[in-house]
Amino acid sequence: MTQASPRVAWGRRCPWKKCGVSPLSEVSPRALFQGQSQAGGESGQQLNQKSGAGESVLVSVYVQLDFSNQTWPLTLSRILTPPFASAFSPPATLAGLGLTTECNVHHDGRTYCACLPGCQWNASVCSRRRPCGSPHSRGPCGCLVFSPPETGYCQLLPPVPGTLSLNSQVQMPGNTLNLTLVTSHETTNLNWFLRPAGSPRPILLQPGTQVSLTSSPGQALLSILNISHKWAGEYTCRFEAQGFRWELYQVVKVPLQATDVARLPDQLSISCATSPGFQLSCCLPSTHLVYTASWSPAEGNKASLVNTPGSWCLVLTVQRCPAADTTYTCELQSPGLTPLRVPISVTIIQDGDATCPEDSSAVAWNVTKAGHVAQAPCPVNRTGVVKRTCGPDGSWEPIHGGCTDTGVLALFHRAWLLRAGQGWPAVEAPQILAELSEQAMVVSSPSDLLALLGTISFLAKVVVDARIQLNRSALEALLKTTDKVLDLDTSSLWIPAQAQKPSTGSDLLLAVETLARSLCPQDHPFSFSLQNVRLQTQLLGPFPADYRVSFRTQPPLRAHIPRCSLAPLGRNGTNVSITSLVLQKLDRLLPSSYGQGLGDSVYATPGLVLAISVMAGGQAFDQGEVIMDFGGTGSTPHCVFWDHSLFRGKGGWSDEGCQAQTARASPTTRCVCRHLTAFSVLTSPNTVPENLTLERLSQVGLGASIVALLVCLGVYRLVWRVVVQSKVAYLRHTALLNVVLCLLAADACFLGAPLLPPGPRSPLCLAAAFLCHFLYLATFFWMLAQALMLAHQLLFVFDQLSQCRVLSLMVVLGYVCPMGFAGAALALYLPRGQYLREGACWLSGKGGALYTFVGPVLAIVGVNGLVLAMAVRKLLRPSPSEGPQAERRQALLAVIKALLVLTPIFGLTWGLGLATLLEEVSTVPHYIFTILNTTQGVFILLFGCLMDKKVREALLKRFCRSQPPNSTISLVSYWLQILSSPTKGSDAAVPQPSREETGTARG
Repeated sequence: MTQASPRVAWGRRCPWKKCGVSPLSEVSPRALFQGQSQAGGESGQQLNQKSGAGESVLVSVYVQLDFSNQTWPLTLSRILTPPFASAFSPPATLAGLGLTTECNVHHDGRTYCACLPGCQWNASVCSRRRPCGSPHSRGPCGCLVFSPPETGYCQLLPPVPGTLSLNSQVQMPGNTLNLTLVTSHETTNLNWFLRPAGSPRPILLQPGTQVSLTSSPGQALLSILNISHKWAGEYTCRFEAQGFRWELYQVVKVPLQATDVARLPDQLSISCATSPGFQLSCCLPSTHLVYTASWSPAEGNKASLVNTPGSWCLVLTVQRCPAADTTYTCELQSPGLTPLRVPISVTIIQDGDATCPEDSSAVAWNVTKAGHVAQAPCPVNRTGVVKRTCGPDGSWEPIHGGCTDTGVLALFHRAWLLRAGQGWPAVEAPQILAELSEQAMVVSSPSDLLALLGTISFLAKVVVDARIQLNRSALEALLKTTDKVLDLDTSSLWIPAQAQKPSTGSDLLLAVETLARSLCPQDHPFSFSLQNVRLQTQLLGPFPADYRVSFRTQPPLRAHIPRCSLAPLGRNGTNVSITSLVLQKLDRLLPSSYGQGLGDSVYATPGLVLAISVMAGGQAFDQGEVIMDFGGTGSTPHCVFWDHSLFRGKGGWSDEGCQAQTARASPTTRCVCRHLTAFSVLTSPNTVPENLTLERLSQVGLGASIVALLVCLGVYRLVWRVVVQSKVAYLRHTALLNVVLCLLAADACFLGAPLLPPGPRSPLCLAAAFLCHFLYLATFFWMLAQALMLAHQLLFVFDQLSQCRVLSLMVVLGYVCPMGFAGAALALYLPRGQYLREGACWLSGKGGALYTFVGPVLAIVGVNGLVLAMAVRKLLRPSPSEGPQAERRQALLAVIKALLVLTPIFGLTWGLGLATLLEEVSTVPHYIFTILNTTQGVFILLFGCLMDKKVREALLKRFCRSQPPNSTISLVSYWLQILSSPTKGSDAAVPQPSREETGTARG
């Protein structure tokens, strides 16, 4: 059955115009005529254009002709009367008959109608009918399938409404390809396609890492960045205009580069005695360019061509081993292009050369010269080469290089091209995910693992860029693949893979987290559980309530997102979807990298990572409060999340925005974070767990210290005027009084700090930490002032400083210096998030803030120790002119007593504090540190105040009104005068004790 479209002219005979050439046969007596618009296709409407008398009007009429046999009529000259002729219109004359469509009825009852050259189905008909062949066949809408009684016909094509231009048909590698479509009519449904060399069908081009699509009225531009031979082929621009589908073509050729040519081997060392002949190969991928290949030198050698899927190889068989080292060159020549030369060096092993012997343990390794690398092809169904270096001493080194499974590598290339811009993302991404689940079973080398993980990462980026929503089956395939990957051997697969690409584990976490939240809304809720992977999704309405989820993992895990965090997302009436994903064993595959708030310590994880994603309106939101309960965390926990941006994209654990809340006598840690991502808990294996005994000891010790210091202040209030009669006594007791005041304020601040809300966002907590830092440092610096004053008297006997000058220097040393250290620590470490310890209002030991306290304290303890040593040396080796031996010894013993009481106590306490920071430390230093550190005020009251005879005498005088013996002197207040007296003859230069100092003053 054939359909034809007659062209009828009224008023005068028009020349007969035939669309295509077909054989003729006799026409049956019956013929059916229907008026038809040239743009209609199947509408059956008449195109009737009237004009003045005597003018010809062209009318398109749909005519169906049934032929009785396979021969066409020789002529169709009989004049037919069209059915639309009437008494009111002049008779019409059939001037010519043009054939447009040829139809054949198949055995299934359907009619297959194909357009003849110059004709085509219009776009409306084409969009409603199934094509005869493949939808990717060349030519737009050339053949359609009709079911009885449907029918139709093709139409004559108007002139092409556009041109497709190319900046250059031959594109050099690395350049940018530009294809420009310029149209004269409005276009719709414009798409670009590429048919690479050897590909059976065209590939859709969409925006990607290398494809850029832009359009403007009357123009469309396709740009391919960094072009290579993988982008060579026939480009098609398909669009609709004037009611028809159009396709314009351009062929792009890209020359090959040396890296595109596979050499096997790329170098060779051979012994002519054992191997008189050998083979060399250079393989080229399929390309639109014509290459002529040849080997040189070719004398006495035989070259042969071997075809393989997607490539062809030129194999050179060297039948006679050369006498010396030779470089063989595979030369590729294409007309109009610079020849491409690929060299392969062959080294001949001479007598006496060190060599590695043959080895056939896993791969057949031939005799190889020392210092050279041997190569061998991969086994069947695997791609690549393996290499092995022959060491300088003639011993084989370990095998390196890798063979990748052909199936895994093919999926990797598909995903890479999809990411670059080739393919149908919505169709191919689920297909690749389904195939990955099967390919995960064959992973047996680090290169297999890297290719598999690279495929998942590419697919995650494609899904995000193309805004693809996955169905349940695709997501299940992803989770099954992830479960298998997490079970792969760590030592033989993961560690070598991470050595090649350190961000492997981080990339897997990001990709799985991205794909897991891309589930179609209609597939919620969805729950899936495997050994290493657990997933729960939930779709909330526009006004979401609290979100709660729990997982029966080991340890158990619960999460909760308050309603206040979700309410802003549903304001526009959009649904909110939440995806909770738990990955076990992934934590051991992530690098042990920690952000600024965690320092360089090594932490342990509970073995799982929780990733929570919130989607609303097709967008992912990462801000909002989430509360998580991690069970079985043991020692001091750190709530952390995996920050993919740390360490130049390698990723690391960070505690920014997260706080830990540990319940007493409970192994569960509650983490409160202000953002949504992948969370876990870190625990320090060397941290002593907090216990009630240590806390009680600390509180009791600080309380006793505060009471003792208050008593010390009361004592000074009563006896101050009595004990500071001389310059030396005034300076000593002034320094001790400032020690008491600073330590009292520091202990009170430290005791009240746990009552404040912890964290860098709490101003009170920051103020408490700063004050504790400053006041404790001031305590030690006033101790240093005492020691330096004694050292001055020991070293500069005849140099007496004025009281005003000494007091000014002591104030600067005691307050200005610690304020500088405390202020610098605050300014330096607070912006980095390293100032406060997690969960406490004290300096953090992870970033260095704590060392701005420990460092000065240890330095002061060291200086005090040196001064103490000087005093002891002075006592053990006195000068003959230093006065009565008993008096000097008694004075020095008093000084040493003061230093032995104050300085070592503080030094020993903080020395034990350093011991608690060391690894594998027992609980004993923690208890000793707590007891000594919190009772310092008691030691000052007993040894620095009450043991001073001058103070005791003043108290007895005030309360008992009794007069002590005249011979009693205050050794502690008079020690500087004693030590500074060099000879008996210099008594005039030494200030003598007053009557009050010698005990002769009366009340």
